[in-house]
Parts: sequence; C-alpha cells; structure tokens
Amino acid sequence: MSCSRRNFLKDAAGAAFVSSLPLSAFVILTTEEAKAAVAAATVRWGYLVDTNKCTGCGMCVKACKNENEIPYDAPVTRTWVERYVVTKDGTTHIDSPDGGRDGFTSDKIRDEEVDPENIAKAFFVPKLCNQCDNPACVQVCPVGATYKTEDGVVLIDREWCIGCGYCIMACPYGVRFFHPDHKVADKCNFCYHRITKGMMPACVESCAFGARRLANLRDPDDPVTKIITTERVAVLKDEYGTKPHVFYLGLDNNVR
Repeated sequence: MSCSRRNFLKDAAGAAFVSSLPLSAFVILTTEEAKAAVAAATVRWGYLVDTNKCTGCGMCVKACKNENEIPYDAPVTRTWVERYVVTKDGTTHIDSPDGGRDGFTSDKIRDEEVDPENIAKAFFVPKLCNQCDNPACVQVCPVGATYKTEDGVVLIDREWCIGCGYCIMACPYGVRFFHPDHKVADKCNFCYHRITKGMMPACVESCAFGARRLANLRDPDDPVTKIITTERVAVLKDEYGTKPHVFYLGLDNNVR
C-alpha cells in the first residue's frame, strides 16, 4: 500500500475515542455455557490453557517469535507468560520480563524483592489472542484490515492496515501491538498458516508439558473439546461480551 493511500485512509477514518478498559477477574463458565459456545460454532478453532501445567519456561514465547517473524529482542510478542506471586498479606505481584521469553530466573518481581517465606502461592499464566466471537477489534477497524474467518480466527491484512491503532486500544485483553518492522497492527492468529495445513500452532508444539492445546470445537470427539465442555473452565473478562475462545483450566481468582 502506498504512503499516499495510507495517509488518505487515515484522514478519512477521522478521530475516534475508545474508552480505557479496566482490569477484571476471569469468569468460570458453567458446563451449559461451555457447551453453548461449542454448539454455536460452525468451523471453529478454540484453545485450552492448563495453568496447572505451565512452568514458565518460555519455550512457547521463543517458538512464537521465531515462527511468526517477531524480532527476538523486540519488547512485543504475540503470546506471553505472566508470573503471579501472591504473598500472605493478600498482595498480588505480577511480572512478565520480555514476555517470559527466557523464563523467570530472578526472585525479584519488577525489581522488588519478595521474601520466599512470605509467599502464599505462585503460578504462571500464558496469554494470547482470544479469537473472540464478537471481537471489538473488528468492529473498530475503519478499513476492514482486521476481520474474522469462518473458522473463528481473527486475522490482520497487512496490506490494508493503516496503522491507526484503534484495534489496539479496543482490545480488552491487550494482545495487539504495532509490528516493529512492518509498522502495522499485529497479534496472535493461532499460527493460522499452520493449523489450516493440519499442523499445531508453534506454541502448542513447543510446550513440553501440555499446558497449551488447540481444539476443534466442531468435533465433539476432539479430546480438547471434551475437556472444555465437561470440566470447570474459565475465560478472561467475560463481562465485555466479546465471547473469547481461549479457555483456561485451573485459573486462579487473582488473574486479571
């Protein structure tokens, strides 16, 4: 896309105001709600994260960067891992150095020392694009560069993106960013170029502990779909009405 066309589209889009979105806890889905999400699907990819199995090793983040050509040392990534440390006084400490790319090798959290004797619990939570059924990013894109496929994955057309940033502001999950080289919006797309060829996303393939799994929600015999529809799964920020399709097992109520 030429610079003149980009500038024209930016001017045509005009100014837009997207209100800031507060942090909130996850919502546990009932079995009926989870089944409804699957039943409503046509061709529908979903994703399951088991926080009980994540060790914070960072291999998924490395694999994602390498697979999707996100500069290794850039402070952005399509998926990341957060460390949560809850102290006995109820305070929650959260960090994600370099997106968790190199694991968590320091006892300091955001340059703050936490006394190991004062830790009530600690755990890791992978995050990525939720491939929403009702994606806010698609709604605010003024040029149609962000769109949802029939099988439920939200994609970005780099040729059409004008870099206005509306989608980045609208996403309640904070998963979008400007690509440092292409200067357009970027995010996780479940490695769409892989899953449409029968392969697993790079992050799933690289996880040695089974903390990340892809689901074919259209297939009731899919083992991951069976977990989503029969076990106690949760989604993040359900109150925004985006209908996220990344489901979590073992999600702690301190996660936001």
